[in-house]
Amino acid sequence: MEITGKTVVVTGAASGIGRALAEAFAAAGAGHVICADLNLAGAKTVAGAIAGTAFQVDVSNEKDIAELVESVEETVAPIDIFCSNAGILATGGVEVANDTWQKIWEINVMSHVWAARHVVPRMIERGGGYLLNTASAAGLLNQVGAAPYGVTKHAAVGLAEWLAFSYGDQGIGVSVLCPQAVRSEMTRGFEDSVASIDGMLEPEPVAQACLEAIAENRFLVLPHDTVEGYMKAKVEDYDRWIGGMKKLNRVFGS
Repeated sequence: MEITGKTVVVTGAASGIGRALAEAFAAAGAGHVICADLNLAGAKTVAGAIAGTAFQVDVSNEKDIAELVESVEETVAPIDIFCSNAGILATGGVEVANDTWQKIWEINVMSHVWAARHVVPRMIERGGGYLLNTASAAGLLNQVGAAPYGVTKHAAVGLAEWLAFSYGDQGIGVSVLCPQAVRSEMTRGFEDSVASIDGMLEPEPVAQACLEAIAENRFLVLPHDTVEGYMKAKVEDYDRWIGGMKKLNRVFGS
């Protein structure tokens, strides 16, 4: 999809990848960038710097997402690109409390479902649109020491796949972002974690990779080149891959 002149919504826009996405879309000539975040002050700072518009949104609440879509469509312009980017990290295993599992499920998975539910029918009626969903390399490869994160990011990738093949013939493009570690508030304090084993990227090149994928209508966005090789190794010999993950778990799992 061509980005010039388009109306773009970015959730989680106050910092990290979301902020970099908002800035990159503005620099690429987007017509209007909507900066949505629970942190309204942060969203206003980003929006102010790029002549965008800030909205306060709790993506764990479907009503907030529905109201965001409705408000943008009524007061700004029809949404061309929706970047469902907000996410959280929860570490631990099956012992993690149910309320934590529920919260990360709502933010890392259901926010993508709700965004698609409320924006895709409008896009189809207009002849097309684009969804960029932020997942993680953990959604392709899993995450040592963080079961809630790995499981929800797998689900996010599965949803993005489903959206791509279910709505592609109706003009809906879909890309899913699957990086390893990216410098942000989420990764603060995890600079030496397993996700950083191939280096921690700054948000700006990650955002540029997303814009390139949207321009090319390319599904998978892999800012870390090593991830594709890991994916191939996983499907070629699943048992060997599990063995390798066990070794990583001995180092990083506790």
